[in-house]
Amino acid sequence: MSMFTRRQREVPGLNTSSLPDLIFTVLFFFMIVTHMRKATLKVRFQQPQGTELTRLQRKSAVTYIYIGRPQGAPQSAPATQIQINDKIVPIEDVADCMAAEKNRMSPEDVQRMTVSLKADRDVPMGIVTDVKQALREAGTLRISYSADEKKPASSLR
Repeated sequence: MSMFTRRQREVPGLNTSSLPDLIFTVLFFFMIVTHMRKATLKVRFQQPQGTELTRLQRKSAVTYIYIGRPQGAPQSAPATQIQINDKIVPIEDVADCMAAEKNRMSPEDVQRMTVSLKADRDVPMGIVTDVKQALREAGTLRISYSADEKKPASSLR
């Protein structure tokens, strides 16, 4: 009766032969772009805010020193700890740790070595001064302070 007959058409299967290549390409991209944290934080700190900030160049020559309260301690705990790499270090051993860090670096990096102090905003300045004095004894004179960028105050109109 009808001139046209309907044929059942099947939807062709999805070609997944290039899917592994795509997944490995995306994985490779994220492995290159992602910054891996070298040290596990054992101290808790809240960075101060600043306005005139610059980025550190040559991050291979940067050693981070974290100063803050221990991770499990309550907010009211007065104890402050110093962390270099993955070790909690007493103030007396900071100079020795920095000397060991210098020995680990290449000669080019030793000349460009910078210490980045990441101190809690509530840490007494006396402890930061003691750390700076220990760094001076170790011969590490290039120090930078880490801070978050201060958001500009919105004007009320």
